[in-house]
Amino acid sequence: MDLQQRVVLLKKLGVFLLSDDEKWVAVIEKASHDNAWFLPEFINYQLKHIATEFLSGGKLERWTGWYNIPQRQNQPKNIGLIMAGNIPLAGFHDFLSVFISGHKQTIRPSSKDAALINGVAAKMIQWEPACSAYISFSEMLKNRDAYIATGSNNSGRYFDYYFGKYPHMIRRNRTSVAILTGNETLGDLEKLADDVYLYFGLGCRNVTKIYVPEGYDFLPLLESFKKYTLLSDNHKYKNNYDYQLAILIINKMYYMTNGSVLLQENKALFSPISQLHYEFYNDIGQVRKELEVSADIQCIVSKNDIPFGQAQLPALKDYADKADTLRFLLEL
Repeated sequence: MDLQQRVVLLKKLGVFLLSDDEKWVAVIEKASHDNAWFLPEFINYQLKHIATEFLSGGKLERWTGWYNIPQRQNQPKNIGLIMAGNIPLAGFHDFLSVFISGHKQTIRPSSKDAALINGVAAKMIQWEPACSAYISFSEMLKNRDAYIATGSNNSGRYFDYYFGKYPHMIRRNRTSVAILTGNETLGDLEKLADDVYLYFGLGCRNVTKIYVPEGYDFLPLLESFKKYTLLSDNHKYKNNYDYQLAILIINKMYYMTNGSVLLQENKALFSPISQLHYEFYNDIGQVRKELEVSADIQCIVSKNDIPFGQAQLPALKDYADKADTLRFLLEL
């Protein structure tokens, strides 16, 4: 397959992801059944994003046009790809990057998110049998030419140990924050709710902490966040909420809540599921300086950064950890 054939196949995939194909609908149902965090609504939100932002229109052509991608890889490398499972199809961008580069990939999907990527690969191979030489799955990823691995800080240490002698990209825990000025509209705050609540806050692009000016009025924010009250009906989310609430009460710690999220003043960037940290500031410039040097920040949401409601809608060029995956692959 040459580059143009790969692009055409991926565009076909984009249409398929949004279809009501009976077997694909069954795959989505299985993914939701296998992982209670994967609500069908969240899976479909991710599929729509992938289809419209990654695989439709001229976006693939513009993306590939920024690089010197050979029509065919004369000596394709075999990339070991270890995927995360925190949100639906969390590893799709890596999958896409390897495929478009012309290299081969051996995937070890997360047990929490295996159904969707397996379904995608199976459909592509059905359409074009030549894909079977370039997409495979295995629990063991020994002796590959390079590795792209995403996981926790703990698993990252293992990845360093096993894959450190090979060309590699290893991603660890990251999170996102929002900077508020107090001049946001109710519409801005409702969009911010998407950045906080989508995927139950499990993604690295989910906002887990907000910075607010001294004297900030939290009532409009808590009211706007009620658009996600329905998450309280999810037993896993509700269990987390009840557990975090109990800890705050037992320790006599101040908190605010609208019934679906717990706001707590806390300097930590990472917050537990169902909880959102906040920190007051006097100097917004100082906040930005601190965030710029932090290795834990995936993205910043504000009126001057990523717009409210857009954190979970990265474009093709918005690489995780700001590390250009496609360039890494093309320079192997």
